[in-house]
Amino acid sequence: MTRDAPPRLACLGECMIELRERPDGLLSRGFGGDTLNTAVYLARLGVSVDYVTALGNDPHSDEMLRDWEAEGVGTSRVERVSGALPGLYLIQTDEKGERRFSYWRDAAPVRRLFDLPGTQRVEAALAMADPLYLSGITLSLFRGLARERLFAVLERVRAVGGRVVFDSNFRPRGWPDRDEARAAFGRALSLSHTVLAGVEDFTLLDGETSPRALITRLRQAGVEEAVVKLAEPGAIAVSAGAEQFVPVPEAVEPVDTTAAGDSFAAAYLAARLNGAAPDAAILAGHRLAGRVIQHPGAIIPRSAMPAGILPAPAAPETA
Repeated sequence: MTRDAPPRLACLGECMIELRERPDGLLSRGFGGDTLNTAVYLARLGVSVDYVTALGNDPHSDEMLRDWEAEGVGTSRVERVSGALPGLYLIQTDEKGERRFSYWRDAAPVRRLFDLPGTQRVEAALAMADPLYLSGITLSLFRGLARERLFAVLERVRAVGGRVVFDSNFRPRGWPDRDEARAAFGRALSLSHTVLAGVEDFTLLDGETSPRALITRLRQAGVEEAVVKLAEPGAIAVSAGAEQFVPVPEAVEPVDTTAAGDSFAAAYLAARLNGAAPDAAILAGHRLAGRVIQHPGAIIPRSAMPAGILPAPAAPETA
């Protein structure tokens, strides 16, 4: 299989209706989902990106598509399911800005993405993406044969020279069986070129995990590039046999930590695609995430986007 057109980055996952509880108890409505949030921030940073998912044919799904297109996110790979409705989640935040989620998504149409009339078309499009970005939440959407079809897509991406980027983003509530989650994560790691790995995610998945143990696990899985996000502010860049700790440049008081990791991933990927070194890309991720958590909800206003997020490309090495 060869590529007939220039590859585009694709984000695979689910977008839901977002309800955010305000201090007065009233609710505000928006849209969000981890990989969708990343796609929006990638588009704002100038990256050509498609969002791959399934939606219903209802007014909320129509509104989602209009919003994504207005943000510059490609929607030609979105499947529509007659009679279906998107999932829904509620965000509640405490006085420290930490959030609690409640979900209503078991019948969301994206769960049928690998069992629809257009599934083969979706699989073909995903296989030609470079990079293809997905998360631990993406993995939790699919079961049995559907997840196997997803893994087959990841294998096809790697077979034609593309890159798979996996963001750990583990949510225990999405996995009825922890052993199943561990097996799925292990398979995803083995098929990934780049991994954004949270120590907290893998502690929830496996029990207590140290940064050193996680780095060893990623190397044993064959991951070529990784960002190990620490419990304390900062991250470790792992690539080409080297490791480098990159601290958060400036601590900020969060209003709402929703989409902190999603926006970090967007800025990191955009910077790397722009030729920045891994440590500079991590700093870009920290800067965008630091701005995002100062605003409520997953997607901040365009006017709040910080300037100069992407660093200059790394200078070529000289002999």
